[in-house]
Amino acid sequence: MNKDVIYVDVDDDVTAIIGKIKNAKEKIIALVPPKRAGVLQSAVNLRLLDRMARGEKKQLVLITGNQALVALAASAKIPVAKNLQSKPEVAEISALKVDDGDDIIDGSELPVGDHAKTSRSTIPVKDKSVRADDSLDVASLDIDGEDVVAKPVGKNKPTGARKSPKIPNFDTFRKKLVWIIGGSVALVALLIWMFVFAPAATIVITASTSPQPVSAQVRLGGNQPTNAESGIVASVMQREEGVVSVDFEATGQKDIGEKASGTISITNCDGPGFTLSSGTPFTASNGKVFYSTSTASVSGLSGSASGCRNTGAGAGTGSVNVQAASAGESFNIGSSGYTIGGISGDIYARGGAMTGGTTKVVKVVTEEDVERARGQLTDKSADDQKKALTKKFTAGQVVIAESFVADKGEATPTPAVGKEAPNGQAKLSVTTAFSMQAIPKTELEDFLKSYLESKVDNKENQKVYATGADKVTFANFQQKNDSASVTITTRGSVGPKIDEQQVKENARGKRFGDIQQGLKSIDGIKDVDVKFSFFWVNKVPNNIDKIKIEFKVNENGN
Repeated sequence: MNKDVIYVDVDDDVTAIIGKIKNAKEKIIALVPPKRAGVLQSAVNLRLLDRMARGEKKQLVLITGNQALVALAASAKIPVAKNLQSKPEVAEISALKVDDGDDIIDGSELPVGDHAKTSRSTIPVKDKSVRADDSLDVASLDIDGEDVVAKPVGKNKPTGARKSPKIPNFDTFRKKLVWIIGGSVALVALLIWMFVFAPAATIVITASTSPQPVSAQVRLGGNQPTNAESGIVASVMQREEGVVSVDFEATGQKDIGEKASGTISITNCDGPGFTLSSGTPFTASNGKVFYSTSTASVSGLSGSASGCRNTGAGAGTGSVNVQAASAGESFNIGSSGYTIGGISGDIYARGGAMTGGTTKVVKVVTEEDVERARGQLTDKSADDQKKALTKKFTAGQVVIAESFVADKGEATPTPAVGKEAPNGQAKLSVTTAFSMQAIPKTELEDFLKSYLESKVDNKENQKVYATGADKVTFANFQQKNDSASVTITTRGSVGPKIDEQQVKENARGKRFGDIQQGLKSIDGIKDVDVKFSFFWVNKVPNNIDKIKIEFKVNENGN
């Protein structure tokens, strides 16, 4: 049975509540008091409200768990329900325990007096013939769709201490209500996302294709745009300069001790005088060579040559200081005759003791040591710099390893060639400019696609499925001045042309089996697979923007 629910405010008086009851359209009126009962804490007011409702042929039901109000309603024989869903019943009259200390006046114990007159004048009765017992029977009330059991009002049976009923916690109720509403909204949002926004599909088509080899000599154009007809591919270069060095062991030996020195006298029995330049060699009888340290003048023969040779009479003379060709104690020799380099005839040289020579052998750098270190330097710098330059390129660039170029400067050994190497160790350093080139993958794919399309005979019915950019190899790199070229080798795939937009249109709203059956009937399609975005999605969405087409290559139809 339908009912009207009236919520009583704390500030409402009896007149206001009567007005709400009169305006109610249903026969059953559920009266919900505020937390503090206010005007309903009076039995007189409850009786007035009940009498007025019966005059309107309506039945009041008090919705409360307050024991004081339950007792007052029982005295007025007004059915009570704990909430709007529970069964209403007329409670038994029991001893009242008023919590807030307010005095409750039972209207049944008061004399009629002026209050009765006021009650009669306050409650208008449309039909005077209507009696209290003509109103709805409590047993017939049904505010929640279930039958109501009315408890008889009588004297309380003697019982023990009676527990007060638990008062509902409306804060907890409100929190639960908020959680329920929030959960419901989240559930609705989740369902909308799952079945409206989340569904997507990827249709994977395996097409029968044939391989198409690619072998093209291209020019690396740098910033120039890619042009397959002209054989130009845009490229990127990375450069790096640095000093590369390598340590090596000096293998040469050298005596850096003191050189022996002395004086040599020259006798001229040959003819006119002459001058010996600095550095003139004098070779001793034991083969040791000494060099003059300054120029020397020798006077001419003043007598006969034969007399000069026999007695030395009339001979021209001169002297010069000399130094040993090399350091070492072996040049410390006694008096000895010497031959003069570049001088012939009756000219004689004789020197006194040569002294001061010492021996000190050390490791020195040789030309052979430098050349050997240069080879080690080339190998080391190439490997290290290749790795460094490769790291400079991005993931979207295909590196041409063959394009590595090392422009070496002059190699400088430390110490220099012929100089002592402390502990036999030396270092070779060279300033070198390194460079390497790469092709952006997008540019490479554009070139290969254009190249393959130029090789296709029937362009209207054939398309390029794979450019082979991921399998490309480079060879024959050449660089002349600022121009560089390389040979690109790979293998692409060419097959039948399939209209992707038409495939999407035909697949809208269909299941896997229907899509597979429809697409396999197209010439050139070997296999079809459909990948849905989530496990609960089993149909391709109607929105073609959420349909993706992928092609797989099946060369030679295998």
